[in-house]
Amino acid sequence: MNYNKRLRNLREDRDLTQAQVAEVLNTTYQYYSTYESGKRELPFSRAIILAQFYNVSLDYLAGIIDVPKKLDK
Repeated sequence: MNYNKRLRNLREDRDLTQAQVAEVLNTTYQYYSTYESGKRELPFSRAIILAQFYNVSLDYLAGIIDVPKKLDK
């Protein structure tokens, strides 16, 4: 699975809007939507923020593994 699809699935599974997730990243929903659509690469620094926000590992967020691993806090 491509990470852009994983981003969308994570957001939709939590009933969040693109605007709500964009706020976490301190950006606009229009800009965030380019990550989900695959038009723009997600910067690593923002991937870390989203992994922490969703409490999943980076390898799950990237689509490398299919079973989410929760982060140890």
